[in-house]
Amino acid sequence: MMIEASATVAASSVPTVDSATMAEVDRLALEEYGITLLQMMEQAGSHLAEVVRSELGGDLRDRSIVVAVGPGNNGGGGLVAARHLINRGARVRVVLARPVLRMTEAGRHQLATLISMGASCCVATYDLTDLELEEALARADLVVDALLGYRAHGPAHGEIERLVGCIDRSRRPVVSLDIPTGVHPDSGETAGMAITANATMAVALPKAGLVFGDGAARTGRLYVADIGLPSALYARLGIEVGALFAAGRIVILDRTR
Repeated sequence: MMIEASATVAASSVPTVDSATMAEVDRLALEEYGITLLQMMEQAGSHLAEVVRSELGGDLRDRSIVVAVGPGNNGGGGLVAARHLINRGARVRVVLARPVLRMTEAGRHQLATLISMGASCCVATYDLTDLELEEALARADLVVDALLGYRAHGPAHGEIERLVGCIDRSRRPVVSLDIPTGVHPDSGETAGMAITANATMAVALPKAGLVFGDGAARTGRLYVADIGLPSALYARLGIEVGALFAAGRIVILDRTR
């Protein structure tokens, strides 16, 4: 079943946040409201898998998906999504941008679960030539971009840049987690290589860079996912969210209104 059209809301009615504000939202969730990073990561990743299912027409069985994973917590959300996609019948290949020891603790936690499941995981730096990476992407029905999140402000570089370039050249459909890699989370500007997504799932609230500058053109369909943060948290920061998720835990933003 697709994400219902009734879950569409006017973009003008939904507040956007800059990266500094989102960092404070995360801090309050962790320190004041007792919502753990793993809880938020699980919510984001499970919703991301649902968005991928919707983008692929509603049935994941035997669909081939590459999940490109960065070293931060955005990558951890991608790893959660990979688990849910596998459980729903997709053929998933996880491509890590950087070695395991350079990942966050939460990311390593999620990766350990995937390895225990026997999931196909590799480190792009060590395990794949450019040709092998390009062939894996060419066979994919869809690519999940979980390389960089809202805390990344500079251009993609090193292995992240390599993966972005390969994804771009593959011309495969892309779903980005929170923000397309390479798009500045506040201004929407791109200073180097950047993903152009078919769809982006923003976590909690859309980042300003998704609606400004080059980011608006690179975002594709814009979903927003509920990760269970209380309205009281937003109220402390002067953010009025209203009943954003009244129609469902994932909503689609209509940017024409």
